Order: sequence, then structure tokens, then C-alpha cells
Amino acid sequence: MLVTSKELLLDAQKNGYAVGAFNTNNLEITHAIIRAAEAKRAPVLVQISAGALKYAGPEFLPMIVAKAAQQASVPVAIHLDHGPDFKTVLLALRTGFTSIMRDASKLPYEQNVAEVRKVVEVCHALGIPVEAEIGKIGGAEEHVVVSEREALMTDPDEAARFVEDAGFDFLAVAIGNAHGFYKGEPKLDFDRLDAIRRRVSVPLVLHGASGIPDYQITEAVKRGICKINIDTEIRYAFITTMKKIMDEKPGEIDPRKILGPAIDAMQAVVESKIEIFQSAGRA
Repeated sequence: MLVTSKELLLDAQKNGYAVGAFNTNNLEITHAIIRAAEAKRAPVLVQISAGALKYAGPEFLPMIVAKAAQQASVPVAIHLDHGPDFKTVLLALRTGFTSIMRDASKLPYEQNVAEVRKVVEVCHALGIPVEAEIGKIGGAEEHVVVSEREALMTDPDEAARFVEDAGFDFLAVAIGNAHGFYKGEPKLDFDRLDAIRRRVSVPLVLHGASGIPDYQITEAVKRGICKINIDTEIRYAFITTMKKIMDEKPGEIDPRKILGPAIDAMQAVVESKIEIFQSAGRA
């Protein structure tokens, strides 16, 4: 069933688990996410970035995800991931998204607030919740590129002021997480997370969770993370499975025999994450 993300994350916050937010770029990844959610009886967010919209077509990919969500027996929200500007937000709203992130975290504080407030006014008028971000996250996420040297952790006091000033529904925080695969084992700053949680009442979001050890994810959920983004590990399962089949069967020309096992591999990744996030059986 198609829902907004607000009801999902508020329930996660109340009951001590995290909802998985999984990025899609095409039909195959969407199938994997929805099948995993059904198998685990878990609520999910299917995330679409500006780059994915450009790649698959703004009319086509949201339509595919919306149809899958409507037919699913578990709650599914369609989320704009790292919305880079107001124009993309409006496009997402026009094409049926039920959750929006406006990422203005690279801007100075007052500009971040102004950009997010503008989106909040439009989205809340339509009953659509908004995610915002403060503090820079290392690595790269399409238009968001921050070097390790420049990466900044979220300041707890500034986070509390940001929620008050901008009026959004969920907050993405930087506590040592990064986009893409990590170089070495990441170390999440749980003391910082605790401090943010004490000062901020809205659900908290962890980006760049691909590659973070399971025990750290479990601890982050325990300490108040309610939404966790996964993209890179799904892509890795997709590509490596396809490569393996094509290497083993170089004469294979039926895409279904290549893409079918890749969907299964991605589904396994999503199911594993759902278990770690403790959202299995919450639908």
C-alpha cells in the first residue's frame, strides 16, 4: 500500500526500530526491494534520487514504484533522496512522491533553513513530510561531494535550532557516516548521536549506511535512528551477480536469465538489512 513516510517513521521512533530506505534506479531494483519487504513483512521507503529520475525518466520510474507500492500488502513510501533544488522537489510532487528530502546541507545555515522552509510550506500543504540535513557527510552522493577533510559532524545544539527554525519532519545527521563504501571500518560517534537525540524530537536519519558494521547499525537504532539509507550494497549485488553470470555463460543473450538472479541477489541484501534494522514483522 502506498503511504507517506511520516506514519512509518513515527511508528519506528515509538517502537524502537528503523525503516529501511532503499534506492532504486530501475524496474529490477524496485522488484527486489518490494519482494524483500513482502517476504519480511516490513515497511519500506523506496528512494529515487535526482540522478535516477534523469536516468530512467521522471514519468516512468515514479510510475513503476507507485504501481509496485499500490499492489504491495506492506506500507511503502516513495521518497525523493537528496533533492538538490526546488525544481526537483516540484517534479517529485507532480509525479507522485509521498516523501521529500531537500538537501541544502552544503549551504550556510541561514540559507539551508530558507531552502528547507520553502519546501516545507509546499509539501505540508499537500500532506507530504520533509527530510532535511545538517552537517556534511563524507563521500559522494551524486550532487553532494564532500572530502574527508571537509566532512563535518552535526552539532547537537545547531540541530535542535535547525528543527525549530525550518519546521521539517525528519533530520539526517552526520555522526561519522559516509556515502559509498568505506575505507577502513567506520566509527559512528554514538555520544554525539545521544546528544542530538536528547535535543531533537523528530525522527533521525542515517545516510551512507552501506558498509557500516551490523553491530554499529544495531547500536544506532537503539540510540534513536529511525530511517537508514542503503544504496551502494544493492548496486554491488546487482553488478557482481550480472558479471558472474555473463562470465560463466558468455553466450547468454536472454536478459531475463541475467537479471533474474541479480534481482534475487539484491533481494537478499534488502532482507538482511531489514532484519538488522529490526523492522521485520512491523508491517
